[in-house]
Amino acid sequence: MRTTLRPRKAAVTITALTALTALSALALAACGGGDGGAPEDPGKATSTPGSSLKGEKIEVAAVWTGPEQENFTKVLEEFEKRTGATVTFVPAQDPIVNFLGTKIAGGSPPDVAMLPQVGAIQQAAAQKWLKPVGPEAAAQLAANYSPGWRSLGAVDGTQYGVYFKAANKSLVWYNTAVFENAGATEPKTWKEFLSTAETISASGVTPVSVGGADGWTLTDWFENVYLSQAGPAKYDQLAKHEIKWTDPSVAAALTTLAELFGKPALLAGGTSGALQTEYPVSVTQTFTGGDQPKGAMVFEGDFAAVNIAQTEAKIGTDAKAFPFPAVDGGIAPVVTAGDAAVALKDTKGAQALLAFLASPDAARIWAAEGGFLSPNKNLDPATYPNDVQREIAKALVGAGDNFRFDMSDQMPQSFGGTPGKGEWKALQDFLKNPKDVAGAQARLEADAAKAYRAAAKS
Repeated sequence: MRTTLRPRKAAVTITALTALTALSALALAACGGGDGGAPEDPGKATSTPGSSLKGEKIEVAAVWTGPEQENFTKVLEEFEKRTGATVTFVPAQDPIVNFLGTKIAGGSPPDVAMLPQVGAIQQAAAQKWLKPVGPEAAAQLAANYSPGWRSLGAVDGTQYGVYFKAANKSLVWYNTAVFENAGATEPKTWKEFLSTAETISASGVTPVSVGGADGWTLTDWFENVYLSQAGPAKYDQLAKHEIKWTDPSVAAALTTLAELFGKPALLAGGTSGALQTEYPVSVTQTFTGGDQPKGAMVFEGDFAAVNIAQTEAKIGTDAKAFPFPAVDGGIAPVVTAGDAAVALKDTKGAQALLAFLASPDAARIWAAEGGFLSPNKNLDPATYPNDVQREIAKALVGAGDNFRFDMSDQMPQSFGGTPGKGEWKALQDFLKNPKDVAGAQARLEADAAKAYRAAAKS
């Protein structure tokens, strides 16, 4: 899932006090307080493209597949009804910047692309592929988005991106029947999390499902541990490569992860099984089989609701979530990510679609389907299909600009966002051999240094 991954410049970090205040009210999700939650004027936030685009053809490229593609297509169909334009979804491959580069070189770029990383926006802007948002999209952004979310889509002061889909990537979803049978409760700290895993294991169910075949899930594991343990300042420094991956803070985070990854009996399918499990399966196998699933818990973002919906489990009863546990007395981490719409052609249709995607009208369509989180502060929370997602969304918007974006999405895509390479591959190797902390650090630093040097030259 690509909202799921990729560069992020402004990830979400919420202080312990803010997070705990929200969590005590929710017993579940996510971010903390701040201002920027209440809509300034809901009337200003509604966008119905007024001018006819009949006869206009618009291509939109994204890496979304399955339910995500289906739900986004519903958004595009509504835009077609309102404007008369014909919109075609173009399936893209990861990394999408490479896909777009091929299209541009061939003289056939899509009109609009959904970029799942801040780094991808910066890279595409540096290549002069992107067109600035027009006045209508800019007005929608000003009315509906906090400055922090707007800044994520800007490069050197020029606005290119509209963050349509967001993600809270600091949640652990769990099978309630397994927890009840084991007498387990929602853990709040990493130590309690490991203890809970052992309790569930003793009850006869493997406790943790890990989608290690998709390296991005492992970057999310690392980022949450690192943010909590090392703190926001170090997080920002590592994201910019201002400190090296050989830093002691990285060693500490990897050592913490090894407390879980180094115990194959706690992982669904053991180490080899985790490395062969793709993200969607890591979720569905947690909520299939009643109280005897292949795994009792799975870590990932709010978007896991899409995959849970493919099972018979009901969110709020069979499936619940708790915040990623705090490590070593640190903050309860909150990391976010998102997908931004950018225009590669400065056409009337492309600009109209950006304006629509920046409106609560567009967000409302996907939000009602579930598995979606919007940073649009004028989207009515009642639109979300259940209380779990509703509270996660309220917490995200209520956080205002008090957040940190997914670290790997802030990095050059060749390091932080490419399957089989860079951070993804290094962390897969670490999952395979979690005793080799120093070796993992050395590989991460070598790949990061190479990627940042290349980015500086481009």
